[in-house]
Amino acid sequence: MQYIFESVKDTWYWMIDNIFYINIVLSIFIIFFQRRDTKAIWAWLLLLNYVPIVGFILYLIIGQNLHKSKMFKVKEMEEEINTAIRKQENTIYNNEFDEKFHITDERLSDYKDLVLYNLEASRAKYTENNEVRIFTDGDDKFEALIMAMKNAKKSIHIQYYIISEGELFGEILDVLEKKAKQGVEVRVLYDSLGSKKIGTNNIKRMKQAGIKVGEFFPAFLGIFQIRVNYRNHRKVVVIDNECAYVGGFNIGDEYIDKVKKFGHWRDTHFEIKGEAANELQLRFMLDWDYATKENLFHIHTQKYLKHNFKKKHDKIGMQIVSSGPDSKRQEIRDNYLRLITKAKERIYIQTPYFIPDEAVLQSLKIAALSGIDVRLMIPCKPDHPFVYWITYSYAGDLLESGVKCYCYEGGFLHAKGMVVDGIVSCYGTANMDIRSFDLNFEVNAVIYSPEVSMELERIFLDDMTKCSEMTKYDYAKRGMMIRMKEQVSRLFTPLM
Repeated sequence: MQYIFESVKDTWYWMIDNIFYINIVLSIFIIFFQRRDTKAIWAWLLLLNYVPIVGFILYLIIGQNLHKSKMFKVKEMEEEINTAIRKQENTIYNNEFDEKFHITDERLSDYKDLVLYNLEASRAKYTENNEVRIFTDGDDKFEALIMAMKNAKKSIHIQYYIISEGELFGEILDVLEKKAKQGVEVRVLYDSLGSKKIGTNNIKRMKQAGIKVGEFFPAFLGIFQIRVNYRNHRKVVVIDNECAYVGGFNIGDEYIDKVKKFGHWRDTHFEIKGEAANELQLRFMLDWDYATKENLFHIHTQKYLKHNFKKKHDKIGMQIVSSGPDSKRQEIRDNYLRLITKAKERIYIQTPYFIPDEAVLQSLKIAALSGIDVRLMIPCKPDHPFVYWITYSYAGDLLESGVKCYCYEGGFLHAKGMVVDGIVSCYGTANMDIRSFDLNFEVNAVIYSPEVSMELERIFLDDMTKCSEMTKYDYAKRGMMIRMKEQVSRLFTPLM
């Protein structure tokens, strides 16, 4: 033990003595060997050279570049997926899409270009045999989820960024144990960093009950989290290949209003029944394969993915769009951009963290200056103060262009999504920030349905009654301390 301690100490002293040369090597590596945004490059160079030791430590923790490395593979279904995608692309190119998918609303027909983009960029199949239920309250969402799990006959696949020990997880775990004993296949996948409070006893309990457990990017030696970036931020549950859940709620007592710090937790989550549940199952299987090396495609492709949906659900068009640092594009960000540019009347946005890149920021400003009713809703209270002040700063930027900004005062706003013209909506796990766009693994549902989108608009307008409006006058009056917090926090935006 003494030898290890002395070795660590010697290594530390050597790093301090040679920090200048280490920074030079890192600077060369960042500039010439990593394809980063120019602003991010300059931010890292300034940090490394002006705050050498702190900059070096931060680079080790959050500076690694995982971009464009192929992580998720589906060899067993590659041809089948490509064939399905090509068929749908051809219906659009041949002007047969509306007839094929029974689209009678001309307003939806105008979004074929977005459908095509998602087919080509994200390989997101368009489905129409779906029904959607919207949850904005944690008690309602988890009551429905637990009931669906109790009724499971074949499989329960659970994936959350955060699973925390507590009353909610205890109740869910009781159900999962019983179902596992009944022969239902239960798999639980969690992100190592987000679920650091899951509890080792709970993990042992799941494994002893026959529940298969997967951990995404586990900590080094079970202790050190060397990856703060590139976390799996998805929240997906699929039951019996037919019923799925996706949205903003994680598993923790704060999500059912049991933590006083946050008060009421306002989020948005979907229950999806139909063909789109199949697409969320595919997403889970890809993530599970990567984290656990258990290839569900090779074992039982037919068992976990349905190919014939006999039950006719509502005619709700949908694409499940995934994005992450392993992709060449920022698919969810691009969906937001396309929706903004296609808006004719109004754009309603909810997000707990608003740290847009230049393209999204300018698109929103142009939309507002063009007469589009653009409304942004953010939390009034922060769960991460540093990120909150950046959010507040960017929201302030939009005011000059005529964007209306609202601060939610009815608790903590964690809903993530956008509704355009009451026609198409995009909600899921991705915040409207650079981290969700480029650094985290996310999944959103793009819903082509005036019925669902109008309901999301109605919810947004109801939320507005619990908000205070941030006006140009009020923002200009903010104190010097707030201005300092904004400016200092915003310096680190390229590193987010």
